[in-house]
Amino acid sequence: MSPKKDTGFTAEEKAAMKERARELKAAASKADEESALLAKIAEMPEPDRAMATRLHVIIQASAPALSPKTWYGMPAYANKDGKVVCFFQSASKFNARYATLGFNDAANLDEGAMWPTAFALKELTAADEARISALVKKAAS
Repeated sequence: MSPKKDTGFTAEEKAAMKERARELKAAASKADEESALLAKIAEMPEPDRAMATRLHVIIQASAPALSPKTWYGMPAYANKDGKVVCFFQSASKFNARYATLGFNDAANLDEGAMWPTAFALKELTAADEARISALVKKAAS
């Protein structure tokens, strides 16, 4: 029996790359980008859709300077320089067992020599929402 050959990117990864290429070509206005983000959220199955909707509200309230947009087909929020600070990856996007709230290197979350940049989400409690709000405020500062 021969070992399984690595075939490269998964179908989900290829689809995400194609979505990113379309996003880059679309050079949209801020309103168009928020509409695209809301459309992506609307396409998500539950419970991802409910989480993404709630995160959108939390992020907009916590860091109004961040601009909503899509990034690799995921809801994301960028700083004034257009760099993605945080994003939501639904569990269904890559057939994962949990959704992810991630932060890119544009996020101001540095704590010493090591800090988390992604958080697994199974649901959102009031305590989780408060923690997310604080993280997003710090990340956008």
